[in-house]
Amino acid sequence: MKKILVPVDFSKHSEYALHIAAKIAKQVQAEIIVLHMMGISEAILAKDEAQEYEEAKYYMDLARKRFKPFLNQTYLKHLKVREIIQNYKDFKELNTVAQEQHINLIVMGSHGTSGLGDTFVGSNTEKVVRSSEIPVLVVKTPNSDFKVENILFACDFTDSSILAYKNVREFAASFSAKLNLIYINTPYYDFNSNTEIEERISKFFYKSNTIEQEVTIYNDYSVEHGLMNYSKKGNFDILAIPTRGRKPFTHFLLGSRSIGEDIANHANLPVLTLKSK
Repeated sequence: MKKILVPVDFSKHSEYALHIAAKIAKQVQAEIIVLHMMGISEAILAKDEAQEYEEAKYYMDLARKRFKPFLNQTYLKHLKVREIIQNYKDFKELNTVAQEQHINLIVMGSHGTSGLGDTFVGSNTEKVVRSSEIPVLVVKTPNSDFKVENILFACDFTDSSILAYKNVREFAASFSAKLNLIYINTPYYDFNSNTEIEERISKFFYKSNTIEQEVTIYNDYSVEHGLMNYSKKGNFDILAIPTRGRKPFTHFLLGSRSIGEDIANHANLPVLTLKSK
């Protein structure tokens, strides 16, 4: 964990993300890269190259001025923080930035389906989760006591979740954090007996070439409710889930079962999304 990317629009929610990113950076001695996406449309930019340059320079200088008070935080002292300002308009481009900058983690603020704020219009957090090849931590509320010591990873223990499981193991190891595994068993067509679940879990560990560990089997009427209810029982710092991009809508997935946006949008607990196959 060397570099953390924090997209900001200078809203309170992106400040929540920056604060948590700072706590993570201190824990693992990482650099923070703060990205502001100006999103200047072609309609604003003039056709004349000279005027277009002046327009772009104006918005660039404005963003730089906003960075100064935004980054003037005591929790950022003694941390390496670098600013990037780009005229990106599509949040899928964040994955390109992450690849170019060798980012290990993206930390994003979100207040629900409307994204990060007035500038980040639409379900932009969802777009980043769909396109990102690296883990994305979604933050909704301020948490001055945040730490990474106890992670809850929800899984359906199918082959499609093996990659996400290996990634969350690496993530937990980088913080020397405890990794807790949970399977949500639901009634009706998705119901599995204890024997069926145990066999699936055993095969999962074998195929992932990892040592078997304890898995909590929790019964509830839906995966969403199960995760929400169980996460309140333990002193967890992060809820981690596998994801898979789907069009026209993106779903947070546990294998073949979609959890929908409810987890990231309604869980106050920071949600770590990890790419699955």
